Amino acid sequence: MHPLLAPMTGTERRDVGGAQVDVVRTGSARVRRIIYPAGFRWSHHVKPLGNADACVHAHVGFLAQGRIQGTYTDGCTFEYTAPQVMVIEPGHDAWVVGDEPAVLIEFDFERDTIATLGLRGRHEHGA
Repeated sequence: MHPLLAPMTGTERRDVGGAQVDVVRTGSARVRRIIYPAGFRWSHHVKPLGNADACVHAHVGFLAQGRIQGTYTDGCTFEYTAPQVMVIEPGHDAWVVGDEPAVLIEFDFERDTIATLGLRGRHEHGA
């Protein structure tokens, strides 16, 4: 098994729509390893669990493996290919491209992520 996919000790593990999320709390922040399996798409796997038309979270981190593509509600698109730092603003759908899982090491501050990191609360076309 590749080390990026290996079980981790000392984490809080969750499954969110088929994505494996390992969380470690570090002061007021969290460091999360998220393993999105091949074929994962937010609108197919997570949207049915909630009541939003698009993902309302910001994602900031390091894509250590795989490819992620997505689109914002205004039609703008994005694509990240490992190894790459990524910032995705709220109001998006995203999916894994290819046959390998995407592994994201993400940093967040739960409900305060957007304000703490100085991000916009939603994607603005051309901004």
